[in-house]
Amino acid sequence: MATKKTKCLKCEDCYFRTNMLCALKLDAPCPTYRPAERGLAPESQLSFIFRTERTRAAYAFPPAEARFAAPAAAATARG
Repeated sequence: MATKKTKCLKCEDCYFRTNMLCALKLDAPCPTYRPAERGLAPESQLSFIFRTERTRAAYAFPPAEARFAAPAAAATARG
C-alpha cells in the first residue's frame, strides 16, 4: 500500500511572505496562507452543470397555455 506524502506548509513558502506583504510573526502558517508558486489564483472549484429539463416525468405538469386555453376560448365564444 502506497503512502501519501504530505507537504509541510511553511510561512517562507507563502505568497504574502515572499512578496513582503505579511505582517504576522507566527511559528505556523496562518489561515490566509497561499502557496507562492500559485500566486493569488483561487483553488479550482467544481463546476455546476445544468441537466436538461424533465418534461416526461409523472409529476411534470402541462404548460399553463395548455391547461387554461380551452376554458378561456369557450368563455369568449359564449360572449
